Amino acid sequence: MDCVLFDMDGVIVDSENYWVEREREELLPAVVEEDVPVSEITGMNYKEIYDYLESNYTTRVDRAEYIERFEELAHEIYTEHAELMPGFRGLLAALHDGGIRTAIVSSSPPDWIEAVTERFELEGFDGIISAEDIDGPGKPEPAVYEHAAREMGVAPEDCVVVEDSEHGVESAAAAGAYTIAYETPTNDDHDHSAADEVVSSPDELRERLLALCDAD
Repeated sequence: MDCVLFDMDGVIVDSENYWVEREREELLPAVVEEDVPVSEITGMNYKEIYDYLESNYTTRVDRAEYIERFEELAHEIYTEHAELMPGFRGLLAALHDGGIRTAIVSSSPPDWIEAVTERFELEGFDGIISAEDIDGPGKPEPAVYEHAAREMGVAPEDCVVVEDSEHGVESAAAAGAYTIAYETPTNDDHDHSAADEVVSSPDELRERLLALCDAD
């Protein structure tokens, strides 16, 4: 494999723990009348989440108020709560030492991604791709990973993708990338059957990525 494409939430930072709690307890009850399983929206671009909710549920607020609530929550999570996932800094260094190209591919907008990379001083990515950069639907559709592969100058089949959410796994697999589902207690209710393999610890993720990329 020529490069590794990392999702951000739940793979690079542990923000999914906070997103799930705050979406379940605060955001979704304020936005829709019905109960919505958080797993239905995890991994989707936040603006597309509103479209999904409006199409499938009874919304309490308009799009502008929803976006304002979501962006305030994102700022709090990324600047105050989220921490780097265990082992990620060392994994990134090992891949770079092995000559493997890396990129972030996230449903989050560019300024949220920048908040994470600057806060944790994550340097050396060969690409940073947001779903908002593409002219097409976000995850679970394959467009964002097809775009990311083009930006990296490789075929999707030559990429390893690390995803944690059901929608992210489906997106990467549909693009044709080799897909690793990173399973944690936060996402163990997600369907990861579309992935080529599932790992459940930082050590296992590191071992499999370095082996797949021949970067030992």
